[in-house]
Amino acid sequence: MTFDFRLQVFHTVASRLNFTKAAKELFITQPAVTRHIHELEQHFKVKLFERNGTRIRLAPAGKLLLQHTEDLFALYRKMEFDMSSLNQEQNGRLNLGGSMTAAPYVIPPILSEFHKRYEKVKVSLITGNTQQMEDALERKEIDLAVVEGHSRNASIRYTEFMKDRIVLVSNPSHPLAKRQGIRPEELLRIPLLLREPGSGTLEVLAHALKGVGIKLSQLQKEMQLDSTEVIKSYLLRAPCMAFLSVHAVLKELQNKECSIVEVKGLNIERNFYFARLQGEAQALPELFMRFAMHYNKRTPDNILL
Repeated sequence: MTFDFRLQVFHTVASRLNFTKAAKELFITQPAVTRHIHELEQHFKVKLFERNGTRIRLAPAGKLLLQHTEDLFALYRKMEFDMSSLNQEQNGRLNLGGSMTAAPYVIPPILSEFHKRYEKVKVSLITGNTQQMEDALERKEIDLAVVEGHSRNASIRYTEFMKDRIVLVSNPSHPLAKRQGIRPEELLRIPLLLREPGSGTLEVLAHALKGVGIKLSQLQKEMQLDSTEVIKSYLLRAPCMAFLSVHAVLKELQNKECSIVEVKGLNIERNFYFARLQGEAQALPELFMRFAMHYNKRTPDNILL
């Protein structure tokens, strides 16, 4: 086994903090994982993990090595792309992240077209809320993320991608579904399904409500859920409402399974952003961003009307 493979073993264990899971992921035995870690510790003459019974955590030396391996693997991916570009052939690996709205509703059609054009580029996609995607970028688990809204995280650079609109949605049988619109103060009497703390949607909603004199804490929370799909499933069967991205309810609107209820004076528009670490300029993330921008320009924007 090469030294690079030992670093891969270490990186997998450090990411999972579990030898058994790392062994399954790498298709090797657990004793083999233990041996590779031991050989790395002998090579560097340091302890990489601290053990407490059956649990492990990174030792200070392990945290430093993890940072270096992530930098090294990112450099390898850039090298593969740059070398393949010499003969006009793009390949390599792109680790992509998507927020809970972007991942299921915005990214897949773009990813499908991207794969047709660059079939040798291997793409992995992980999903989480905006805060989790920013954390994954900082840990260098992903190269690029598509998120809704952005925080004031100084280590991350945000590039505007496409527009979105947050709408108040109910099932068609809701008493307010037939109304032309409701006043903002009526929101205080409506049971609402809300996204979880850390959600970009919740952050944007809280900011917009301040403009009409309503605090998030004043809303009647039926439940907070960390999945748009779960919210939709619940919503279609219950006399409550939810603020959701219009991208997330296109199919339900077309099938007349849900209705948009306008709130007078409350127009919640936001942007999806590409998020990258400051100073990062890897070729594959840049390629995907350019492709997605081009794809978005070809796609009608009438869903925001």
